[in-house]
Amino acid sequence: MAKRVKFEIEGMKELERTIRELGKLPQKCVTKAAKKGAQIALKAAKQKAPFLTGALEEGIILKGEKTRRKGKKVYQVTMNPAMNDVFVKTTKDGKRYYYPASMEYGFMTRDGGYVPGYHYLRDSLVDNKERIEKTVVDVLAKEIDKLR
Repeated sequence: MAKRVKFEIEGMKELERTIRELGKLPQKCVTKAAKKGAQIALKAAKQKAPFLTGALEEGIILKGEKTRRKGKKVYQVTMNPAMNDVFVKTTKDGKRYYYPASMEYGFMTRDGGYVPGYHYLRDSLVDNKERIEKTVVDVLAKEIDKLR
């Protein structure tokens, strides 16, 4: 028969209280922290974007998700839909394609070759993951300290 072991974690009650308080955190604190982190990815995506005309670089924007859930804010680094007239291209044979997607993921050439994508949007997040996480946590910690 196994012997029962009882243990207690020091500071557990304070941790539980802090977690409950975080649930009551004002939305503006969460929004500010999420936006600061997303701006890092936005800046990196604009720097990594391949461009011939510069329209691709200026077409990258931050778009906030609309949610009713308190304590949550999500931003997307995405292409500006208002610039679709610039981004939607047409080939000589009438086929339409979305230029930002072809630059991100790659495309097939007319002679059957493949041009790999630049992955400028994906890499802007992957390469800066730690920096984004640290920024979000730091901003959120500062906002929490202001509330105390």
